[in-house]
Amino acid sequence: MGVTIRKALVSLAAATIISLWAAPGISQDASDVLVCQDIGSFNKILNCVCRTGRGILVTADHFGEDHKDVDCYVTYYSKAQRMTVNAEVTLQADPPMAIKWLLHEVDRDFRTYYGAPNPGYIIKNIDGNTLYTFESKGRNYRWISGNKVIMLEYHDTGMTKPEPIEVIKAYLAKHPSTLLITSTPELRSASNEIQWIKEEVDRRLWLCDKWFLNLSIKKDGVQQVREEILDSMNIFLNYREKYFGVKAEEEKKLLAGYFTANNSAGFKSKLAEYKDWWAANKDKMIHM
Repeated sequence: MGVTIRKALVSLAAATIISLWAAPGISQDASDVLVCQDIGSFNKILNCVCRTGRGILVTADHFGEDHKDVDCYVTYYSKAQRMTVNAEVTLQADPPMAIKWLLHEVDRDFRTYYGAPNPGYIIKNIDGNTLYTFESKGRNYRWISGNKVIMLEYHDTGMTKPEPIEVIKAYLAKHPSTLLITSTPELRSASNEIQWIKEEVDRRLWLCDKWFLNLSIKKDGVQQVREEILDSMNIFLNYREKYFGVKAEEEKKLLAGYFTANNSAGFKSKLAEYKDWWAANKDKMIHM
């Protein structure tokens, strides 16, 4: 799939099947978050598990250094349908800040590097609930319920199996979608794509600011520039080059040198320059 499918999910949960593991600081009861029982023809085959972590949003570069998210997951199997369904719910621990980019981040895996919706990415409505769905050699369903992100996924190479609607409805009953039709415009409209691209640039510059406030890695007593800052700056430069025609090669070489030299001042100066450039160009037409 064009989606990050968590192949390690089953093996990780299997390793913990003897007991329900909870990392230090987790008071979350997995049964409050997950459906920890059989659902119709689907049998719960592995224990419900919770742990700290960004969970579903890890590949979206969700910023989690200033709060502790909780990720819970479980696996079901239907012998009749010969289908395994993985369910995962990630709770954002600090709603005022953690959900700043939640709507944007939740569909990141369904888009190309440069923000265009991948083929197979569609919006579904099930019993009045809006869901993001990706269909390719199986299905991946995602939605937001308050400060929670819910994901269900299964593999089906031939796309011939019926959707596990009983599992989907069980999770919608527990966590109704708070995605609004008005917040999910037609994915492949030019306005939607442009909006998403500009929001990603906003988010990358915001992430750089957040990482500068969390320079916690030290080597020989000296604070080190976080690699995450370099990564987000490079993504900003790549987007600026593609959509605004500003060459990125020399800037990326300069940033690489700053990183090697642990030149925090150089990074901060460049970040201020990039933010000023974006403020002056954000409302301009981009080249698709």
